[in-house]
Amino acid sequence: MSVYKLISRLPDIDKVRRTSRALAMLDAVLSPEPEYRFYSFDSRWSETEETALMRNGSGDEYSIVFSPAGAIAQGFDHESPMSPWVRPAGDCWPGLFIGVPDELAPALDEPAFQDPRGRRSVTVCFWRTPADDRWLCGPVEGAEEDGADWLFSLLADGRPEAYLSFAEDYYEVPLELDAVHHVYAQMPLTEEIVTALNPEVRLKDLKDDIAEIGYPRL
Repeated sequence: MSVYKLISRLPDIDKVRRTSRALAMLDAVLSPEPEYRFYSFDSRWSETEETALMRNGSGDEYSIVFSPAGAIAQGFDHESPMSPWVRPAGDCWPGLFIGVPDELAPALDEPAFQDPRGRRSVTVCFWRTPADDRWLCGPVEGAEEDGADWLFSLLADGRPEAYLSFAEDYYEVPLELDAVHHVYAQMPLTEEIVTALNPEVRLKDLKDDIAEIGYPRL
């Protein structure tokens, strides 16, 4: 599935943001050590921006910057033939950034998403403004192997069941689906829900994570 098929399946910006927040909160409960988490969310990225991040520890990643101007996503599949690291000049695939709205473009130059030499590791990019009725991307040829299908699969799926399947495989622990549904619904965490997800974690342990993610409190 290329970026074209992905953006046809993605829900609106608010739904993507809510799912991103849920993924980060669930990972925070399941993995007390931040460096081992797959998903994170920073509600205080800047005064006007929030950011959803994915890092799998093997070089694959994505970032989505949410702002009043909309949302813009960048993803990187390190095994994709579209990787800039397999191109002679080390530049990104043609067409990736064509059409990015001026109000969203600054996110592309965020140093946190570049290497020390200012180079971008991107194989897929898409965006949406409040005025758009769908997600958009540049005129990219040969995008079938851009990694969009698996990088953003949980956001495109949107179901708690999809996260449960992912987490039980990645963290190798059984989960209670009702607890996952609770977090996807953005309901405040309780001691019971936290324990159902991870018996070794207590609600008080998540105070800083809840604040960073911007997850609802009681």
